[in-house]
Amino acid sequence: MFIFNQESFLYQDPWISTFSDRLKSLSMGTTKIAYFYNRVDNSTFRYRVYNMINVIQQKLENISTSFFTDIDLHLMDQVIDQSDILILCRVKYSNHINTLITRAKNKGVRVIFDVDDLVFNADHTHLILNTLDQDLNYSEAWDSWFAYIGRIGATLKLCDEAIATNDFLAEQIRLFAGIKTHIIPNFVNEEQMTISKRIYDQKINNGFKRDRYVYLGYFSGTPSHNRDFAILNNSLIKLFKIRDDIRVVIVGYMEVKGDLAKYKDRIIFHPFQDYVNLQRLIASVEINLVPLQNNIFTNCKSELKYFEAAICGTLSIASKTYTYTNAIKNRVNGYLAGDIEWVNKILELCNLIDNSAYSTMAEQAHLHAINGYAWYNQGEKILKMIKGGNELF
Repeated sequence: MFIFNQESFLYQDPWISTFSDRLKSLSMGTTKIAYFYNRVDNSTFRYRVYNMINVIQQKLENISTSFFTDIDLHLMDQVIDQSDILILCRVKYSNHINTLITRAKNKGVRVIFDVDDLVFNADHTHLILNTLDQDLNYSEAWDSWFAYIGRIGATLKLCDEAIATNDFLAEQIRLFAGIKTHIIPNFVNEEQMTISKRIYDQKINNGFKRDRYVYLGYFSGTPSHNRDFAILNNSLIKLFKIRDDIRVVIVGYMEVKGDLAKYKDRIIFHPFQDYVNLQRLIASVEINLVPLQNNIFTNCKSELKYFEAAICGTLSIASKTYTYTNAIKNRVNGYLAGDIEWVNKILELCNLIDNSAYSTMAEQAHLHAINGYAWYNQGEKILKMIKGGNELF
């Protein structure tokens, strides 16, 4: 485990504000952008709403923005009257949403749908449920997911344009809805950058000093990654047998089952973390593991697990999905692994940890993450979307 100042960081919720405060924030620019998402949370809202708003407010002149949620629906007429662009983020269809979109269009407001996942085309429901390890014999699961995906797709088709996190997902939107699609990736926000830079600088200054164990990290986030983690099960068992110094750190909602459970004394569990303190845990491990099934659904996902590790000087080994293959250059800023390659790739990286090869590769990953995924480098992409440029087709 890397040695640096391991104190927990003070995390304060930055999203608490009144409707009047947010409406005032929206109304201050010459171009006004209203974001709508169903609720404030630590996942989609953070990446696709909160992070975007911060960049717009700090990097783009004369453009004002704010966010609104379901609790504001009865007040959205005031929002539309102030807006030039309405961005609906992964919003499910309802009578209220239909009315909101209709009013916006009648007022000449551009209506854009932002989505970061393949959750809008019901043709892929079976694949999605299977990938997320849902009970396929549970009738209520089918009812819930078909309704969820169908309602998101219905909202998407009502919009003028869309925003996606990568080209693969954008192509799926084009095939489904036939609308102009902009690419704005997920990225590291200001709070994450501040903490990660502090940690990365400590690593550089102490020469990537570490203890005698090699820590492999898996940061699951939600219980729906069981099938992804299962890709690693046999590999981790082999690695435990080969090297006594290997430890595994699991953060989030994940159960260890089967033969792997025999090695629980070498597995460290942490509960779900806020996004600031998560950076501290990611930074503490030598190898960040990103196993993913390879299908249409997972190829639509962003590369956030790579860049959130790279930004704090931790190297990743990831499955060969679309976004990770585009983000990671094998043996330059990380490793890519097929399903049967995990043991060899992990052992190869383990052998680099105690020499300069690891720190050199970590520096390449860090610089790549800064250039491509730091919040202060996203303004141009967002501005192109606002101006109507950066078209996929």
